[in-house]
Amino acid sequence: MINYKTAKKILKKSKIKIKNQTINSLKSLNRVCAKDVYSPVNYPAGNNTAFDGYAINSKDTVNLNQKKLKKFKILKTIAAGDNPKIKNVKKFQTVEVMTGALISKPFDTVIPIEQIKFYPGVKNKKYILINKKIKKNEYIRYLGSDYKKKEIVVKKGTLIQSSHILAFKSLGIEKIDVKIKPNILFFSTGNEISDKKNIADWQIRNSNTYYIKSLSNNFLFNFIDGGILRDKDSNLFKKLINKNIKSKADIIVTSGAVSAGKFDFVPEVIKKFKLSNFFQGVAIRPGKPILFAKFKNKKKAFFGLPGNPISSAACFRFFVYPYLSDILNIKEEKPFKARLTNKFKKKKNFTRFLKGKLTSTNNGNLQIKILQGQESFRIKSFVKSNVWGVFKAGQSIFKKGHLIECHFPITPNKNIFY
Repeated sequence: MINYKTAKKILKKSKIKIKNQTINSLKSLNRVCAKDVYSPVNYPAGNNTAFDGYAINSKDTVNLNQKKLKKFKILKTIAAGDNPKIKNVKKFQTVEVMTGALISKPFDTVIPIEQIKFYPGVKNKKYILINKKIKKNEYIRYLGSDYKKKEIVVKKGTLIQSSHILAFKSLGIEKIDVKIKPNILFFSTGNEISDKKNIADWQIRNSNTYYIKSLSNNFLFNFIDGGILRDKDSNLFKKLINKNIKSKADIIVTSGAVSAGKFDFVPEVIKKFKLSNFFQGVAIRPGKPILFAKFKNKKKAFFGLPGNPISSAACFRFFVYPYLSDILNIKEEKPFKARLTNKFKKKKNFTRFLKGKLTSTNNGNLQIKILQGQESFRIKSFVKSNVWGVFKAGQSIFKKGHLIECHFPITPNKNIFY
């Protein structure tokens, strides 16, 4: 049995290639950017005003002071979206500008409306009065000050979020290259598994299928339901593997039948195929019997997850998801840390994935409480939890205040930290 660190290294060496596709940028939410995206334009497209006010030529105010004021004639009003060009602008003239209006020569600075004094008065605005020197480029948003033409907007390997969609539309980016979503073919196993509404006491509802199917909205894959394999379906399973090695499925995943029981047929069947990388059994809890295989000379991978619901959920989160992330060229996920509020003891050589409750103290420090009911069949603690705590191998006793690595259960950490 290998340790978790070694298992992750094997996964790293077992990448399958996922192709790119070009799609409409506005339909790219939650897709992985496959190539750097550059701005095709300067943004803003021209100098524009950051406030409602009056635009002037700053040179006209060089000699003005409290004793020497000047009237500036109001020519017109320019709103955002108006053509800003005015012919034959003379000295000591001004235009009223609304927020976002373009500023064109000779105007080069803006006085906010709150600072304006009118002549003859507010009800008859023919002039504005200025009695001081005004600096150039006041209250102006400059051309290209946000994005310059050919500047990177999104780097490859980025998970596209709604903020990126806003940028794509603002900058006129219509098409981007993304990674094609991998296809995961999923099988549940066991005579006890049922999709029926009403079941006998000796049966179990098929929760693992529906849990992993629900993750397809968060973990960047297409879900294909392969159905339920029964205890004596080892020959059928072999035929299905042969068939799907030639199908569109990129990763085949099973739940159950990976341990050492009489009807745990998955390892025996998988070992009959030519494999380039393989492991069975990792020093973790929950999920110790997990199996992984990369089919030799094939762009296909296989994960055999344990059947208990929490074991299956933990192994998907800490084996299948990192593998998906890697083949899609996403940056490696970074755990965040929180301080432990209750002590915990485990076997020294095992890595434990523990259901926890993440909270924040009054001064903003993150803390994690390990919940009662960590057995792999218990779902109540999973429902109550909002984070996985990873207790690494090499240490047995974890005291209150110890920093623990944390991962969100159904949302990659990078959604927040990248």
